[in-house]
Amino acid sequence: MKDEKIKKIVKKKYGEIAEKSSGSNASSCCSSNNENIAKSIGYSEDEINSFSDSNLGLGCGNPIAFGEIKNGDVVLDLGSGAGFDCFIAAKKVGNSGKVIGVDMTKNMIKKAKNNAKKYGFKNIEFRHGDIDNLPVDNDSIDVIISNCVINLTPDKLKVFKESYRVLKENGRMFVSDIVLLENLTKEQRNDEELITCCVGGALLKEDYLKIIKKSGFYIKSIKEDKDISKKQYLSIPLESLSVELKKK
Repeated sequence: MKDEKIKKIVKKKYGEIAEKSSGSNASSCCSSNNENIAKSIGYSEDEINSFSDSNLGLGCGNPIAFGEIKNGDVVLDLGSGAGFDCFIAAKKVGNSGKVIGVDMTKNMIKKAKNNAKKYGFKNIEFRHGDIDNLPVDNDSIDVIISNCVINLTPDKLKVFKESYRVLKENGRMFVSDIVLLENLTKEQRNDEELITCCVGGALLKEDYLKIIKKSGFYIKSIKEDKDISKKQYLSIPLESLSVELKKK
C-alpha cells in the first residue's frame, strides 16, 4: 500500500475517534475501556482521573514513566492525540518549561487545545503536522516522547531522523511502540483495521531497532511487554517495546 494512502486511512480513523470520543467513555480502535488500558500500561489513577477527557485509550506503554522529564525541560510529544501525555509532562516541566504536541489530525489538535484550556495549562502548544516532517526548529527540544504512534507512519526512518534533528545535543527520546515478533501476511499488512490499530504498519522488532541506530541514536535501554498482545491485540505475535534513546 502506498504511503499517502496509509496516511489518509490513519488520519480518517483518528479524526473519527477524536470526534466521537468523550473522555473515559471514548472507544479507541483497539478497546472500549480506556481507563483499564491506561492502568495496565503504567499510568496512575491520579493521572487518569486528572485528565480523563484526554485519555482515549490509544497508548501501548507509558514513555513518561521512564522519561526522566525535569523542571524547565522543553518536551515534544510525537502524535499527541487529545493531549493526555502532554498534560502529564506539563506538570513535570513546570512554568519554566514547555510542552509541544504534534499531531496530523486536525480534530485531535482541536480536542487537545480545548482540553488544555479546560485544565488551565499555559505551558503547552499543539501544532498540526506530520511527525516525519516536524514543524519544530533544529536543536530546540530536550526530551521527545511518543506513545504507540510511530508504527502508524509509513517512513519510520524519517521520523527518527526528524527527531534527531530537533533534539538538542545530548537530548533524550522515550518511545513506546508496537513491534512484531513474526511477519504478517500480505492480507494483514493491507487490512485497514489492523493498520489503524497499530499492527498492520508495525515492523519486526529487529528491523525497528536497526532503523533507530541508522538514524544516529544511541539505544540506552529497552523494555518489553509481551503480555499486551493478549490484553489488547487478539494474541497477534507482537509486543510493546519501550526504548530510551540519546542523541550522540
